[in-house]
Amino acid sequence: MPCDLMLIAYDGSEHAKRAIEYAGRFLAADRAVVLTAWEPMVRQAARISGISGMVQPEWVPDEELEDIAYTTARDINAEGVHLAALAGLNAESRLQEYAASAWQAVVEVADELDVDIIVAGTRGATGLRALVHSSVADAVLKHCHRPVFLVPPVQPAGARKNGHDDHAAK
Repeated sequence: MPCDLMLIAYDGSEHAKRAIEYAGRFLAADRAVVLTAWEPMVRQAARISGISGMVQPEWVPDEELEDIAYTTARDINAEGVHLAALAGLNAESRLQEYAASAWQAVVEVADELDVDIIVAGTRGATGLRALVHSSVADAVLKHCHRPVFLVPPVQPAGARKNGHDDHAAK
């Protein structure tokens, strides 16, 4: 029996594409909202200059030009909606501007739409890399109180299988 509403977090990465593929294979929903969270270019520039310790120049975006971050997010989202339709999902588009973090945007939209499940791909980072750069999917899982369908990355050739290292058997 399908759920009413699925939210797919989509950023255009191979991990997100894989998540859509598996959502189409294993989940059923009457509607699937493909969400692309985006941050305006002026905030990205301010954040980057703050991290680097540089003085931020006075930057006023041109009101007549569309924000390149929005344009990119719109294109990425259209790709996600197309992939979801190819996966057999009744997909619709949603763009969400965020000020704090992408994971918060996913959780907020999930709550606003009262979705039944959130779908996301993971990078599969471990160790120090995972501590330094936690993924959006990990943060959604920790902060959202809804079911989350996480799709891990493709396992590299020669990786451990069934708890055994391929090289140890030689």
